Amino acid sequence: MPERRHAPRPGGADRRSFPRPPLWLNLVLLVIAAATFAFAAHQRRIVQQKTALLFQSDPNSPAELNRIRSDLAQMDLTKEQLAHELDARMAYLRSLAGEDFYITVDTTQRVLQFRLGKDVVREASVVIGPPQTVTANGGTWTFSPLKGGFSVTGKDDDYTSAVPAWVYAIRNQPVPAERPAVHDWLGRDVVFLPNGYVIHSPPPPDSPLHGPKPGSFMVPEDDLAAIWPRISTDTRVYVF
Repeated sequence: MPERRHAPRPGGADRRSFPRPPLWLNLVLLVIAAATFAFAAHQRRIVQQKTALLFQSDPNSPAELNRIRSDLAQMDLTKEQLAHELDARMAYLRSLAGEDFYITVDTTQRVLQFRLGKDVVREASVVIGPPQTVTANGGTWTFSPLKGGFSVTGKDDDYTSAVPAWVYAIRNQPVPAERPAVHDWLGRDVVFLPNGYVIHSPPPPDSPLHGPKPGSFMVPEDDLAAIWPRISTDTRVYVF
């Protein structure tokens, strides 16, 4: 019986117009793909291990260090913000081993502590002035959040001065042509920090300032008065 042959379809492409790749090339491609996936998995494991080491609690580490690790792991920070947080907290950890009085302000827990080494001498709640920018009479004042380690620049518990224009601006009030001088308008006790930041007790009733100075810290009068004699320009303040 004669063999049947099928004529190619008109316009049809020859199915074997492209030769199949040799077996060795397929094997090489499979090996490269497997190696790529294995390397990626290895890199992912390394990143996870490093992250775990950075943020896990270590039972052999001091409780303060474990708390700092936990806080940092939960924060959503930029690179610059993280640097400020780490600087303040590491300086604070170094102070734990010292014998000097220092102040810490935990802005997350809203707690101020007056400490001697590892010992907490006095603890107080703190009200943090919200950051803001105000404009009045052609002037602009920007109060940014404060983080880091600082030295006290001075303190005062008996002063009388003109109320700054920004106090009226934050209350959306017109600035008086002659601003009044008010005794202890920031509060009876004021601890000065660099760049105009302060730790202060509540303002008196006749002060135009109600509550904390923006970007600064207000603590109860009794608490600030209790640690007042120990505060000097040698006192360090750690804000984190």
